[in-house]
Amino acid sequence: MSFRSLDEILNKSEETGKAFWQIVMEDDMNERAVSSRESFEKMRLLYESMRNANAAYNKDLLSASGLVGGDGEKVSHALKEGKLLSGPYVGETIAKALKMGENNACMKRIVAAPTAGSCGVLPAVLLTYEEQKQADMDRMVEAMFVASGIGVVISIRAFLAGAAGGCQAEIGSASAMAAGALAYLQGGSGEAIAHASALTLKNLLGLVCDPVAGLVEVPCVKRNVVGAVNAIASADMAIAGVRSQIPPDEVIDAVREVGEQMPRTLRETGEGGLAATPTGREIAERVLHK
Repeated sequence: MSFRSLDEILNKSEETGKAFWQIVMEDDMNERAVSSRESFEKMRLLYESMRNANAAYNKDLLSASGLVGGDGEKVSHALKEGKLLSGPYVGETIAKALKMGENNACMKRIVAAPTAGSCGVLPAVLLTYEEQKQADMDRMVEAMFVASGIGVVISIRAFLAGAAGGCQAEIGSASAMAAGALAYLQGGSGEAIAHASALTLKNLLGLVCDPVAGLVEVPCVKRNVVGAVNAIASADMAIAGVRSQIPPDEVIDAVREVGEQMPRTLRETGEGGLAATPTGREIAERVLHK
């Protein structure tokens, strides 16, 4: 991708009068030497793969460790019974985020968005939006381009992997991508898209990566929920006119700085944080030596 900042995308959008998503798609066309139709259809395929992954959820399936499985169905059931405070949109988003994270832990097919560990955030908010708002498929694909543009800028200015920058990199970037996509779907300007992303990253700045037993299961799956709900809240703030006092690109730079200062024990090594608690160590001993 030729853009190294969100500002570059916004400036190009203003210069050409084209939408944020169009600028990102055209960059993909140039980079891969494909037509607009080919680029759009490739992104549509990715979105449909997310939809298929959600449909393939099996509430009875557990991960090999036995730590993950069935929680998404519990939330779906509680939602149907009217027990949740969060309401239909957020409640369904929570359920979908859990289900997709469980799919990953159970070795089912998912779409890394941008990573496998954060695969539940973007599909949870977008699939729920499509279902509950009866959104047009083309609009959903356009939102995917918005999300991808944000993700690539984060990958260039900071990082996406928990091993490089902690969970703020994985769940944080996924949440930023989802927030920008939602802001677009709700009619937000390019500025709103960028600030929705910035707000999400600020909310998760410093989040460590501390997988119990080194598995992408605990607390990874449930953090997908945090990322998804954070995206909704941040998109709502941006649509309402709330702006980040720190410019979006500077927020991304802060993610990089914080990640570089994070000790290695908190960057996917399974040696610190929750993984280092007495229960975390007991689980690791049981799972890894059974």
